[in-house]
Amino acid sequence: MNALIPARAQSKRFPEKNLTSFLDMPLIVHSIKYALAQQEINRVIVSTDCPEIKSISLEFGAEVIDRPEELATDLSPTIATMQHALEQLGDDIVYLVLLQPTNPLRPKELFLEAIELIKKNNQKSLFTVSPLAKKIGHIEQSKFTPLNYTPGMRSQDLKPSYYENGLLYITHRDLIKEGIIFDENSLPMIVNHPYGQVDIDTPDDLHYAEFIFNTTKI
Repeated sequence: MNALIPARAQSKRFPEKNLTSFLDMPLIVHSIKYALAQQEINRVIVSTDCPEIKSISLEFGAEVIDRPEELATDLSPTIATMQHALEQLGDDIVYLVLLQPTNPLRPKELFLEAIELIKKNNQKSLFTVSPLAKKIGHIEQSKFTPLNYTPGMRSQDLKPSYYENGLLYITHRDLIKEGIIFDENSLPMIVNHPYGQVDIDTPDDLHYAEFIFNTTKI
């Protein structure tokens, strides 16, 4: 398998996010090192429009695809970056493992478990989710509408809910060509681990991620 790490230069909410230091190394390096540590991953590719990210990625052992400017805007979908990478890498690619640099912490055995699960179930795509034990709803026109419960229901009686945690995606090239990373037919992999709570979108998220890292026994 081949791992793709999309890392564009800028972020409106968090400028130079992918280059920001986290646990003494640039944020993107954590995903590179995780991918390189997996024996089943043959190539680790970073897609970027940033010369500094490119230099750091090469320094830490990744390959780099130069991402076109039109695929590096705030509105550019990740699937377009995956499709571009597929075109550059050739038809020998069967699956792409998508690792987002904003998820620097991953359980050690996550990838192995994901590979076993997707093979066992003969699926073309897999994505990771984490349990969400919260009463949630929408607010429209100042009116709150519960989504996963009825008023007065006990929390312990909630139907299990999950959120997409972004830790890992595995997608077959056929789906990527169709413009799909995962859909209703994809296999959700439940991750019961604190690392699933970490997603770096703001500077404050870094402090939370460091707390999770320091208080979690792997």
